[in-house]
Amino acid sequence: MSNVKSSATEKQTLVEDGTRFKGSLSSTCPVHVRGSVEGDVDSPAVTVSATGSVTGKIAAGTLKSDGKIAGECDVDSVQLTGAVENNTVIRAGSLDLKLSHPTGKLQLTFGRSRSGS
Repeated sequence: MSNVKSSATEKQTLVEDGTRFKGSLSSTCPVHVRGSVEGDVDSPAVTVSATGSVTGKIAAGTLKSDGKIAGECDVDSVQLTGAVENNTVIRAGSLDLKLSHPTGKLQLTFGRSRSGS
């Protein structure tokens, strides 16, 4: 019997399109945002789809965003292809940017991960 899990059985926390979540969201499994989150998100991995948005603080090992983010991100690695809103701060060890419609001020800090190493 194989120990490999199929992607269909892997746990994840999903904020579905049409859902608006306000508050702190903490998960031990990856978080996928298709809807809207206003508040803090803490997870090993955060994915924001093209229909999704996160406004607040994101603490994650990896962040991938095709949607909209605003606030403060403290991550090990980040891949951004969506929109980044005004006064967003990103601290990451590695960064891949392909932004659509960047607006306002974006502050980037390289070389620091969320663990501080």
